[in-house]
Amino acid sequence: MPRCVAFDCDGVLTQNVSSWKTLHQHFGTTSGDLYQAYLDGQLTDEEFVREDIIRWKASRPRIHRDEVVRAFAGSRLMPGMRELVAELQSNDIDVIIVSAGVDVYVAMIAQMLKVDDWIANGLGFDDDGWMLDDGVIRVRANNKSSAIDQFCEIRGYPPEDVICVGDSSVDLSMSASGASFVGFNPTRDIDIESFLSLGVRVFEKEQILDLKNHLLSS
Repeated sequence: MPRCVAFDCDGVLTQNVSSWKTLHQHFGTTSGDLYQAYLDGQLTDEEFVREDIIRWKASRPRIHRDEVVRAFAGSRLMPGMRELVAELQSNDIDVIIVSAGVDVYVAMIAQMLKVDDWIANGLGFDDDGWMLDDGVIRVRANNKSSAIDQFCEIRGYPPEDVICVGDSSVDLSMSASGASFVGFNPTRDIDIESFLSLGVRVFEKEQILDLKNHLLSS
């Protein structure tokens, strides 16, 4: 069995596909063009988040942290995920979240699932809780393995003892240092095609029991 399972958050642990998209929907904005520009290498992580914030503030000049929290009210876990995490931990397997999503949201999910550790990107707020113009980058979407490496160093085991679970081709970067990877609930054609071309084992959301058995028997 692995010593650790590292999950992406959006679309894997939760039914929410993107915490950033949730905020865009809340503020009545869109970001599809920004995401494509990011994938094409035209925007850095910092620039991507900054452009998101610019669009939100064009709609709502002053945004309080409490409103960001409210935007995620009603978010739901993936069916069976709470039980899966508990089963892994009962077998002495560390469960962590490595997400390029919004830290306010990921913290809520981490608490709900009682995971062992988590890391995510986020938004900056002043002392009174008002959103700043720049985000906080802790996880670069195309270099998630650095977060895996940091966690392994703290826990004292190699990346080879980690299984990563993600729903997109970007999540494959979690396995760059030697961890293994399985796909779960990919929804975009580009991600499905990427997983297939690389021979990645993929589980649909209805196959969460099969995912559990795979993780416990690996």
